Amino acid sequence: MPPTNHEREKNIGIAAFLNILFTFIELIGGIWTNSLAILSDALHDLGDSIFLITSWIAEKQARKKPDIRRTFGYQRLSLLAALFSAVALASGSLFILSQAIPRLLNPTPVYAEGMMALAVVGIIFNGAGLWRLKRGHSLNERILSWHLLEDVLGWGVILVGATIIHFSGLYILDPILTLLYSIVIIIGVSRNLKELINILLQGVPAHIELDHVKEGLLKIPGVVGAHDLHVWSLEGETDIFTGHIVVEEKLLQDSDHTRQLIKEELTRHHIEYSTVELESKDFCSGIECRIPQIPG
Repeated sequence: MPPTNHEREKNIGIAAFLNILFTFIELIGGIWTNSLAILSDALHDLGDSIFLITSWIAEKQARKKPDIRRTFGYQRLSLLAALFSAVALASGSLFILSQAIPRLLNPTPVYAEGMMALAVVGIIFNGAGLWRLKRGHSLNERILSWHLLEDVLGWGVILVGATIIHFSGLYILDPILTLLYSIVIIIGVSRNLKELINILLQGVPAHIELDHVKEGLLKIPGVVGAHDLHVWSLEGETDIFTGHIVVEEKLLQDSDHTRQLIKEELTRHHIEYSTVELESKDFCSGIECRIPQIPG
């Protein structure tokens, strides 16, 4: 069963609390160890905390029921929070890159033992928040999980780097490893951002093939055509279909049963909500019917 808005709100709230608590810990730790990686991550975590709180508020508002002005409800508020978070995550990673490059040219000593201790604590805190968000399925939760995945990977990188620095004294590893994990996160969040933009543009969800949907509808006995088909997602989880289905006359005589057959077929394609207009073979009222045909 898909998670409810209340469960999503709870997951994001817990992740936000853990992130805020640890941000203060790593701010102090970054100054203590003189590690750019830790200070940069502290600044980034501060931004993450703000965006997690914003997303928590958005998820809370998304629970509001539809009204006369928002007939689809407020679920898409989570998309706005997801967009905000994705842009912020990419911006934060670019900032980390800009700060790490000068350290490549002029490495400075860091307190490796302190970095190792903070890294272990960081993995525990951010891993707990990531585990909560990974239990969800909404796009907002997936993008926010990238925030925390960045932190888990970052602390893993810091732990490995600090261990090597402890035994070798290669302080240049601090900025090198920071560059590597920042690039990985930018690539990951760009994929989620692409999906988010597609949803906002009411594009066909990535997990649905419109041609396969049409083929399935045409296999229903008595269905002879389908046009003006549109499939889009409300917030990354709820898929919606609208379309004109051309049927034989006998199916029009029992329209309720015909619509039920169509809806059952759409359910096989993970489409939960649909609006279907039935038409006879000699009648067409869709947009495609009004497009002038160019003579062959």
